[in-house]
Amino acid sequence: MFEGQPKGLYALALANTGERFGYYTMLAVFALFLRANYGLSPGVAGSIYSSFLMLVYFFPLFGGMLADRYGFGKMVTSGIIIMFVGYLLLSVPLGGDTVALVVMLAALLLIGFGTGLFKGNLQVMVGNLYDDPRYSGKRDAGFSIFYMAINIGALFAPTAAISIKEYAENTLGYTSNDAYHFSFAVACASLILSIAIYYAFRGTFRHTEAHKETKSGAANAETAAPELSPAETRQRITALCLVFAVVIFFWMAFHQNGLSLTFFADEFTATTSTGVQSMAFSVWNLLLVIFIVYAGFALFQSHNSKGRIGSAAVIIASVLLLVWQYSRLTGSVDVKAPIFQQFNPFYVVALTPVSMAIFGALARKGKEPSAPRKIAYGMIVAAAAFALLLFSSFGLPVPQTEIGPDGNPVAKHVADVTPNLLIAVYLILTFGELLLSPMGISFVSKVAPPQYKGVMMGGWFVATAIGNQLVLVGGLLWGSIPLWCCWAVFLTVCLLAALFMLVMMKRLEKVC
Repeated sequence: MFEGQPKGLYALALANTGERFGYYTMLAVFALFLRANYGLSPGVAGSIYSSFLMLVYFFPLFGGMLADRYGFGKMVTSGIIIMFVGYLLLSVPLGGDTVALVVMLAALLLIGFGTGLFKGNLQVMVGNLYDDPRYSGKRDAGFSIFYMAINIGALFAPTAAISIKEYAENTLGYTSNDAYHFSFAVACASLILSIAIYYAFRGTFRHTEAHKETKSGAANAETAAPELSPAETRQRITALCLVFAVVIFFWMAFHQNGLSLTFFADEFTATTSTGVQSMAFSVWNLLLVIFIVYAGFALFQSHNSKGRIGSAAVIIASVLLLVWQYSRLTGSVDVKAPIFQQFNPFYVVALTPVSMAIFGALARKGKEPSAPRKIAYGMIVAAAAFALLLFSSFGLPVPQTEIGPDGNPVAKHVADVTPNLLIAVYLILTFGELLLSPMGISFVSKVAPPQYKGVMMGGWFVATAIGNQLVLVGGLLWGSIPLWCCWAVFLTVCLLAALFMLVMMKRLEKVC
C-alpha cells in the first residue's frame, strides 16, 4: 500500500492533515454555535453554514487561476496565512450582537479565501508528483493515502472541539456560547503546525511548486506531458465538466453530516450510551481499531518474520487495551451531537487499505472499474445511506423548537433513537465517499490538460461548492416536513445523479 510512493506525498499529506484538523474542529460545532449564539432558525443557520462551505470550495477556482500564473507553492503559503487571520477573528468571543455577527462573517470570508489558495493547489502538487514516469502507476493509490491523511486530522476534530469547549466552561468559567470560540482557536494552532511541516520537508516536493511552463515557455523535457490537440483538449474538459455536474449532488447530500444529520443527532438520537456501544464514542478506542486493521494488513504483507512479529504484537496489544477499556466501563457515557462526525473520518482511515486491497486485486485481474464508474457507484451507495435513514424515520415526529431562558428559540429533544442508526449511516456514506472523492481528484489530476491543471482542479472544487451551497436544503426542510420526506429528497438526487453518470459512461471512459 505504502510502497513505491514518492516521499513528497507524505510531507504534503501531513501538511494537509494539520490544516484539516483545525477546519473540522471548527466545523464540528459550527452549526450548533450559530443557533445557540445568535438564536438563528435552522433555515438561517443552514444558509450561513452552507454558504461558508460553498466559499471554501468555490475559491479554489481563483486559487487555481492564480497558481497557473504564479506557481502553486506561493499560493499554498499565502492561503495558510490568510486562513490563520480568519480563524483568529473567529476565536474572539464578542457575544451575539450585530457587530459580532459581522466579524464572524468576515472571518468566514477570510477562511474561505485562504482555503481556496491552499487546498486545491496542494492537491495539484500531489498530482504533479505522479507526472514522473516512475510513479505514474501509483496515482490512484497515492491519492487514497493522501485522502486518508486528511481524515486522520478530521478523526480527532470532534473530540477536540467538545473537550476544549467543556474545558472552557467547566475549568475557565466561560459561558456556553463563549466557550465555542475556544474550539475555533484550535484551528489557529493547527495551521502553525501545518506550515511548519510544509517548510521542514519542502525539499521532497519543491519541484512540484512551480507551474510547468517557465516564463520563457521552456519545459522540462523529462517530465513535460505530450501536447494535446484542440479536439483532445475539448474532449477532456467536457468529460471533466460532466463529472463535476454529478458530484454537485453527492456533496449536497454528503455534507448534511454537519447540518441535518447533526440536527438529527441533537434532537432525535439518544444522549447516553452504555456497554460496547459506548466504546465507539471514544476516539482512542477507534484509534486502536485502526491499529488492528493496519497491523493485520502488515501481518500478511510483510516480507520477513521480524515484520510479521511486530505486526502481531501491535494487534495483540491493541486487543488487550480494548478489553481493558471494556472492563472499566461503568454506567453510561454522554453522547454529544458533534461526536458523530468522528465516524466518517474513522471509517475513511480504517477502510482505505481495505478499499485499496479490493481494487488492487481487481486491477491484477484486469477488472478494476474506471474512475467514472467508481463515482457512479459511489452515488448509488450514498443513496442507500439515505434510504436507511428514510425507513428508520417513519413514525418520528416533525422537529420542534421551544423558547429558551434567554428568549431565543432552541431545538427540542423529541426522541431517543439508537446511536447505531447514525453510526451505520456514516459507514455507508463513507463507502460512497471512498468511491467518489479520492477517485474524482485523481481523475481530474490525470485527465486535465496540462495548461489547465490548476483551473480544472478549481472546477472540481466549484462543483463541490455548488453542492455545499445546496446543503442549505437540509436546513430549509428541517422542521417543515416529516423527517422521512427530508431524507427522500437526498435519496432521489443521488439516484438521479448516478443514472446520469451511467448514461454518460462511454464518453467519460474514452479519456481515462
